Amino acid sequence: MPAFFASSVEEFFTADTDAIIGRLTSAAAAAGFFQQLHTQTESWRLQIEILRAALRGIDGHILLEFPIPRRGKRIDTILLVGELVLVVEFKCGSSLFDRGAVLQVEDYCLDLRDFHHESRFRVIVPILVATDAPSSEIPDDSVCDFVKPVWRVNQRDLGQTLRECSARYHSSESEPIDATRWNVSDYSPTPTIVEAAQALYAGNNVREISRCEAGTDNLTRTTDAVLTAVNNARGSGQKVICFITGVPGAGKTLAGLNIVHNHGLHEGNLGVFLSGNGPLVRVLTEALARDHQVRTGSTLRFSQRHVSTFIQNVHRFIDNYFSEKTKAPVDRVVIFDEAQRAWDAAQSSRKFKRDFSEPEMMLDIMDRHEGWAVIVALVGVGQEINRGEAGLREWGRALAARFPHWAVAISPELKITTVDATNSLFEEVPSGISVTDDPALHLRVSLRSFKAEQLSAFVNALLGLEGESARELAAKFPNYPIVMTRSLEQARSWLRRQQRGTRRIGLIASSGGRRLRAHGLDVTADLDVENWFLNPANDVRSSFYLEMPATEFGIQGLELDWVGICWGGDLSPSGREWLCRSFRGTNWQTVRNEDTRRYIVNKYRVLLTRAREGMVIWVPLGDDSDPTRPPEIYDRVAAWLCDCGIANLASPGVSISS
Repeated sequence: MPAFFASSVEEFFTADTDAIIGRLTSAAAAAGFFQQLHTQTESWRLQIEILRAALRGIDGHILLEFPIPRRGKRIDTILLVGELVLVVEFKCGSSLFDRGAVLQVEDYCLDLRDFHHESRFRVIVPILVATDAPSSEIPDDSVCDFVKPVWRVNQRDLGQTLRECSARYHSSESEPIDATRWNVSDYSPTPTIVEAAQALYAGNNVREISRCEAGTDNLTRTTDAVLTAVNNARGSGQKVICFITGVPGAGKTLAGLNIVHNHGLHEGNLGVFLSGNGPLVRVLTEALARDHQVRTGSTLRFSQRHVSTFIQNVHRFIDNYFSEKTKAPVDRVVIFDEAQRAWDAAQSSRKFKRDFSEPEMMLDIMDRHEGWAVIVALVGVGQEINRGEAGLREWGRALAARFPHWAVAISPELKITTVDATNSLFEEVPSGISVTDDPALHLRVSLRSFKAEQLSAFVNALLGLEGESARELAAKFPNYPIVMTRSLEQARSWLRRQQRGTRRIGLIASSGGRRLRAHGLDVTADLDVENWFLNPANDVRSSFYLEMPATEFGIQGLELDWVGICWGGDLSPSGREWLCRSFRGTNWQTVRNEDTRRYIVNKYRVLLTRAREGMVIWVPLGDDSDPTRPPEIYDRVAAWLCDCGIANLASPGVSISS
């Protein structure tokens, strides 16, 4: 969507103020922004007056009220001066440079840099105008990228600031910006899962919250394929299970939320999103409740109750229905997130004294419906990380043994049968079961790592001990930095330097990295996930403080913008295989069970695919005096990461700000 008003600076001086405000008001009404229009009108009038005084002698173009879809907000003013993008946010009547306002204007600029096509590789300058504030010093931009530091100015100093920025950041090597093309340029945001859930719950759809063309088209095709299956099942009275796969970060959870919040399902209370991932459920539920509270003015407790039907814990769902052998749930469609992590019968018995696997219980519950029912299983292949996670094969066993009347639709990435139980449904070709494959059920584009679509392939090569392949892949995403260090403080410093606006940073580690405790990082401590993931940088409980690491159990299904991975002593290369270890009592024990070894490798697969913008990997030095932290174990890890093309921050020429 273009700006509500756009013209050259010269035309802006001669245009009638009321005519400009009329165009802004009409555009705001057409876009659905009706609230507080009178107050907004007075603010526009003041901004126009300030801008006309400040823009004397400046040649360029001005855009007022430019939409930022990912944030559901609009930038007050954008000035296109030569090859520069100057982003001006006004706080009329303010005498303070509020921290929230500083972060707001910086976020706008970061979004333009990352998601606005015509702003790529352009210098973008954030300028916060607190009209009544005292004069402020020029910011230090010695370490910066295309988005410069925030300039804090009052209305009297704005003109001088615009001229200073135009001179300071001018480059004769860059082509001037075509203002018309810039204004209508493609804007392709990729939301975090928290942002996506909030937007969907507020009534938006995938295309409104994410205009990443390949990723959104893929999500839309997947959603359409599942909704077609739902409609066919409803029309024929059939029971259907669909298996959706995707590379890490491709949006499987987003696809599930999008499906269950489809108008037809949501309005009829026909669908529910279920996950056995407790931290994911808690974080999304809290995020939705906080957003609902702000939008509606309700109490937080009321909002928490209101959103509780949108996302539910799968274990509680099963507990509610399985004990009543004939009771069918209200929902005809269930989305089972991370279906490969559903519990097998042994784990169900350990946890709830049930002698059935979760796939069998879920099929049993949904099979009670008279007529149609649909299960949508979201599958992260290679992401089983704990004992008792049944994997795909348990779903196949339950279907073949008790529910052969269910029709099965699978992603082509899965196989009907194969020796490898991690990506196949059945041990042998089933008889009497209808199985079809649909390419639309695979999400092939990573939305999380929007600067490195091949990150998943790189991680697979790294964990597959394929060094040459890893190096080749690492070279393909130069704008997604992956670096390593042997110093925890250097890792923290690197993360803090990357952090801009409200983009999140945090430390993560394997739950098996027990000896990270020697460095003050306890992976066994309970993580306050809601506050860790959602609270701002000035909250000691938040991820920003870089004090408490989230493990693979806390981070799976979620993400951060910048990640610091703390490598534990549980995984290290040894020849052409991984040495997998488990800490018991006071000693490490070598793990030989193949399933447990796979879980340990998969933990690091999860950790290495959590960052949206880049990561630093900290590998401890070890300690000769501590037999539980032998340096050679960590040295082998560090050497292998270097072999995979990961730069060491301690190496000459590698900047800590890179």
